Amino acid sequence: MTLLALGINHRTATVAVREQVAFTPAQLESALEELCSLPQISEAAVLSTCNRTELYCVTDAAGEQTVLNWLGRFHNLRVDDLARCAYHYLDNDAARHLMRVAVGLDSMVLGEPQILGQLKDAYQQARHARGLGGQLERLFQHTFAVAKQVRTETGIGKNPVSVAYAAVSMANRIFDDFSRSRALLIGAGETIELVARHLHEAGVRELTVANRTRERAEKISAALGANAITLSEIPEALVDADIVISSTASPLPIVGKGVMERALKKRRHRPVFMVDIAVPRDIEPEVGELADVFLYTVDDLQEVIEENRRHRQVAADQAESLIEHGVSHWQHERRVRNGGELIREYRRHGEALRDLSREQALERLARGEDPAAVVERLAHQLANRLMHQPTQAIRDASSKEESALLDAVPRLLMPPKPAFETHSPANPRRHKDNTPA
Repeated sequence: MTLLALGINHRTATVAVREQVAFTPAQLESALEELCSLPQISEAAVLSTCNRTELYCVTDAAGEQTVLNWLGRFHNLRVDDLARCAYHYLDNDAARHLMRVAVGLDSMVLGEPQILGQLKDAYQQARHARGLGGQLERLFQHTFAVAKQVRTETGIGKNPVSVAYAAVSMANRIFDDFSRSRALLIGAGETIELVARHLHEAGVRELTVANRTRERAEKISAALGANAITLSEIPEALVDADIVISSTASPLPIVGKGVMERALKKRRHRPVFMVDIAVPRDIEPEVGELADVFLYTVDDLQEVIEENRRHRQVAADQAESLIEHGVSHWQHERRVRNGGELIREYRRHGEALRDLSREQALERLARGEDPAAVVERLAHQLANRLMHQPTQAIRDASSKEESALLDAVPRLLMPPKPAFETHSPANPRRHKDNTPA
């Protein structure tokens, strides 16, 4: 079986494509169930964030096409269109990719810490859906250990930089004095919590957090002295908001063009800075066409992100080295486990032949056959049964000139000569004595 990582991310697909391929929380359970039900798939996990959708599977040799076809069917997308922006990695490359994702080396913001928490959520969801077997379970656990080592031994996690930080940095370039600005934050997840903290630290004193449930919004707003409202109150809140940053898991837009037009009239066309971090998008793209609205998506934050990336490159190089060591260790453990399973299977085969021969010998003894003849037949029968399959394999390898397999035969099947010399029968048959007289 092959380890496969297949997906799209911010480097290979636009936000318009990513939002079509993203899985909502409500879809994940059924998606994992469908994916694991495919005959070619034995294990599966799904990671879906604003910047990537990735599927990690244990599959057969041609599994990438099967998984790609399924992803297209699930989201009603043409497979050919999906293939143009998808990537896949196998075995060691798949393990390396997962580790790079976990430590933030494959993120839009180099070293951002949120992705590790999102990956742990994906792991727990896969466990809950019984999508994890031995291979993926061990790989995720090993990946989390490598990520912890990278965070501990490098500076990649110092002064954390995230998409939330990049959004606030861009707003800071537009507004000279944050203390006079009012901000509306839509959502109550980790990203919005980070945005709220960064805005508060930057000097914004009037913050409003909108969420589907007021209780969740109050958890974020209470610590910062902010206001908490529900999504239905957003139209009124937009009238006072100079900064709007949104990040929810809603499958449909929350702020439409009409709502924003009405708010702008009441604002007397004072400009509004808006950042839509969500995938699928929370703010209709047409809102950006309105005068006095400056609308950005996660893809527009690249300039700020690249500046932060340069400061983290040294730590990233150290992290790459630790990841290579982690991949080598995982590869070694995987080979050992595969070898152990092969040994167990080989021993089960040998023991089954032994038991069969023993039972047949006991039956002959019970019928009163000569014990010496029974033992002789037992030895002959057992040797033939043990040697039949290897003998046939050697013949086939010889006819096909498979030199690698033939070179391995002496080491695998022929014990060293001293083994015969030190285990000679107690009563050797009479042989010609060549000792000088």
